Amino acid sequence: MKIKILYFAGLREALGCSGENLELPPDIATVGQLRDWLVSQGRGKLASVKNLRCAVNQAMTGFDAALGDGDEIAFFPPVTGG
Repeated sequence: MKIKILYFAGLREALGCSGENLELPPDIATVGQLRDWLVSQGRGKLASVKNLRCAVNQAMTGFDAALGDGDEIAFFPPVTGG
């Protein structure tokens, strides 16, 4: 499954990029599993942000949301500026 990930605000600075396109392992089915996998791949900042927010295809969601091929997943801290 191929997805696009976007990082906003402090996450963008901490990770050194605004996003990435990835091919996921077949066992990654939810946003929470994706976050955990990203942490295991060296993006530890995702584990340390309190109240981390996420969206799938520009709709706010929880970490139990299912992922599909071609989805866009955004991660951001609870407060972001414009």
